[in-house]
Amino acid sequence: MTPAGEVRHPTWGEAVRFWIQLGFINFGGPTGQIAIMHRELVERRGWIAEDRFLHALNYCMLLPGPEAQQLAIYLGWLFHRTWGGIIAGTFFVLPSIFILLGLSWVYVSFGALPAVAALFYGLKAAVLAIVAAAVLRISRKVLKNWVMILLAAFAFIGLALLNVPFPAIVLAAGLIGLIGGRSWPAAFTVIRGKEIAKTVGAPTPFESDQIRPSLLGVLQVVLIGLLLWIVPLALLAFWRGAADLFFQQGLFFSKAAMVTFGGAYAVLPYIAQAAVENYHWLRPGEMMDGLGLAETTPGPLIMVVAFVGYVGAWSNATGLSPVKAGLLGGLIATYFTFLPSFIWIFLGAPFIEQTRGNVSLSAALSAITAAVVGVILNLALLFGRHTLFSSTGGVDLFASILAGVAFVGLWKGDWDILYVIPGSAMAGLIYKLWMVP
Repeated sequence: MTPAGEVRHPTWGEAVRFWIQLGFINFGGPTGQIAIMHRELVERRGWIAEDRFLHALNYCMLLPGPEAQQLAIYLGWLFHRTWGGIIAGTFFVLPSIFILLGLSWVYVSFGALPAVAALFYGLKAAVLAIVAAAVLRISRKVLKNWVMILLAAFAFIGLALLNVPFPAIVLAAGLIGLIGGRSWPAAFTVIRGKEIAKTVGAPTPFESDQIRPSLLGVLQVVLIGLLLWIVPLALLAFWRGAADLFFQQGLFFSKAAMVTFGGAYAVLPYIAQAAVENYHWLRPGEMMDGLGLAETTPGPLIMVVAFVGYVGAWSNATGLSPVKAGLLGGLIATYFTFLPSFIWIFLGAPFIEQTRGNVSLSAALSAITAAVVGVILNLALLFGRHTLFSSTGGVDLFASILAGVAFVGLWKGDWDILYVIPGSAMAGLIYKLWMVP
């Protein structure tokens, strides 16, 4: 563990190993995934300072698409520039792609498996513990005065009781921070961009004064991004025709990637309605089963698109065997959903890094981060309700004990998440299959 106040730049090998590991343990949706990255990268490994992590997080919160994957891309880019971001973002979703495609094949071939449900029963308790620990840790570092506490409370109330859209909460918090930072900087600037922890080891391109955005860089990202986006669509149209299912899937998931503001829960109704009612790729029950699988596998919840693409192509594609069609449909849906995240980060991150140290933007960052605490708390309580209480409304005693043990171990015992997650999964498997009558 790196000493407090120091940041140790990771080597290529260390970073790659971490991103691969993260791809297999990033359960719990964006809240759990961000919590895991915060614990591992900021607190345990000391690869990035608190202020830089939160600075990156709040930019990703404003983008369409899966914010946790975008945060991984941003951090990978900070560590090792473009290839670092590509590796981080790819491995963040790569294990979940193959896991969900495999489960999709099992689903359409054999139906649901009790052992899979039992494993993920235990995983939910571990994720709840991770999220709860993250809420406490971030709160201690951000909610330093009553202004920040009020912002977190308003964000929580807005989401939990008033159903205010998540993007509106983030934008409102940023605006309040900008205004408050000018009139009352002492209360609003609790996260200061210039408070950078000392970097140890050999000089690296990690520091922001060496990150200089350029017109040439912007043009390169735009050109390459458009080629990676348009050429595969054109090839699908040339191969199968513009009316074919595969081209329609590519086109639809490209559009879906542009409207996923507010996280997966905000866009899932749009995807479900289109897949079930407009395109008739899935039946309503199949869509609900797909959401259940995506909820209990690593990777972003929006990874349900792999299930939609697989089952839709399995049932409706022509000219290919069901397995080949399903595999192609799942890969198409995944590719066009996640490609834009790389483009947004590589375009915007150099400019965002230049804003660190700006007093007004630091105040906005502080306000947004306080609001994010309220958002995470709301999601943690929602997740806790589904984890700690059974379908009949009573307390699930085993899940409560398992989550409590995991929380104490993470909070007080500095347990490694790499062991907490599989250990909880095995506990759930043993309990559900052999201990429940």
